[in-house]
Amino acid sequence: MIGVFDSGLGGLTVLRALVARFPHLPFVYLGDHANVPYGDRDADEVVELSRQSVEALFKSGCKLVLLGCNTATAVAARRLQQAWLPFSSWSDHNVLGIVAPTVEAATQTPWAVDSPQYPQKYNTDLIAVFGTTRTITSGVYPEEISKRCPKVTVVQQICATLAGSIEEEAPETELDRLVEEGIQAVFAQTGGTPPHRAILGCTHFSLVEHLFRRHLPPFTRILSQPGVVADSFEDYLARHLRYTADDRGGSLTLLTTGDPTEISERARIFWPDVATFDCVVA
Repeated sequence: MIGVFDSGLGGLTVLRALVARFPHLPFVYLGDHANVPYGDRDADEVVELSRQSVEALFKSGCKLVLLGCNTATAVAARRLQQAWLPFSSWSDHNVLGIVAPTVEAATQTPWAVDSPQYPQKYNTDLIAVFGTTRTITSGVYPEEISKRCPKVTVVQQICATLAGSIEEEAPETELDRLVEEGIQAVFAQTGGTPPHRAILGCTHFSLVEHLFRRHLPPFTRILSQPGVVADSFEDYLARHLRYTADDRGGSLTLLTTGDPTEISERARIFWPDVATFDCVVA
């Protein structure tokens, strides 16, 4: 089984893309809605809460867990991969994040290649990153992009209220205004030069990709995480067959640490015909 973890509901956009791409695989989704939002917590708390949820997914039978959350990935993924997993009883399992495939797509460089290679080391493109406060202030995207493409210019823009407005089902006119403000703020940083690529660095933002498309020039390639992650995951699973070798038949289990009735209703914003959630068993 494949596990997908998120502190909230945005990861459902990634899960939906994965289920569509791999209908033959069983997936388990765990949302830590009892402790959301993670953006207001310190790094150690984010790491520990993420670890607990990853371990719960391992215990449910998942051999591979994807952190379907930019905050959890930016803050916790490396520490879980390097400081916890190899020394735990789950050392034959693995944890992945959604930053790596996004950076791969933005730089056209495999994640394992973390130093400049030809022709990427001569790339002088402009990349814009739109995200929540915690993701942007972590600096993970410019840090990882610059390792692979040191001449690329990365401009970041915090869209502080966009994710919340999406979740609150704000009118499209309001969402359009917030997207336009974010894009205009990027133009203000670049002197009016539009980006070659735009990273939607929040899983909520895929739901308003059409609004980003409306306000960005046609040549700007938009990197929306559900599709980017599904592409990368397909390649990863093809190279690591052991994580799915024993799987037989597609299925979907949705778990929450919160109120399953409330979460099931709110989840329909992200996946209209999604199944109902069950309460996670400690």
